[in-house]
Amino acid sequence: MIAMQYSFVLPADYDMTIIDRRIAERGASTDNFPKLAFKAYLSARRGEDGPENLYAPFYLWSEPEGLSNFLAGAGFEALTQAFGWPSVKTWIVWRAEISPAIGEAKYAVREILATPAYAPLDEARRRETEQAGREIANGALAALAGFEPTTWTQVRFRLWREPPAAAGGQLYQIGHMSLPGG
Repeated sequence: MIAMQYSFVLPADYDMTIIDRRIAERGASTDNFPKLAFKAYLSARRGEDGPENLYAPFYLWSEPEGLSNFLAGAGFEALTQAFGWPSVKTWIVWRAEISPAIGEAKYAVREILATPAYAPLDEARRRETEQAGREIANGALAALAGFEPTTWTQVRFRLWREPPAAAGGQLYQIGHMSLPGG
């Protein structure tokens, strides 16, 4: 599995209802996308969810071929024509726990953590996968842990019905969940 996210920082006075409308009109286009485990159409409002207006979809691919086909496809091309050429972050997934109720998710939290030089990755993987399991036990609808060895970062990504009391990272609102069979 591989996780992917790109993000567009929008102007402070940007009308975020434009993003809401875009998600409502186009969100279903990735329902049942081949090799996609899920896509969370994420946005954040300045002052409400964090310091910036963001449009930042997050994907979990069951196979890298799905990611490649998406980035080479017409949907991503149209996105780049509308918002520009983003930097696409990817992470190798250590663990992905997905509740059958994932479609009920309304909020997401993403944390990116630095991996210290020469840190034992087996310990980091064990710790992060255990934490993902605890988050599912505590009501998360999805919990993902992964890492990226070029910049040596780790990602924690969680989906929730309600905004968590202590977000600990970037909080997003979910406009649509694309799922297999969705």
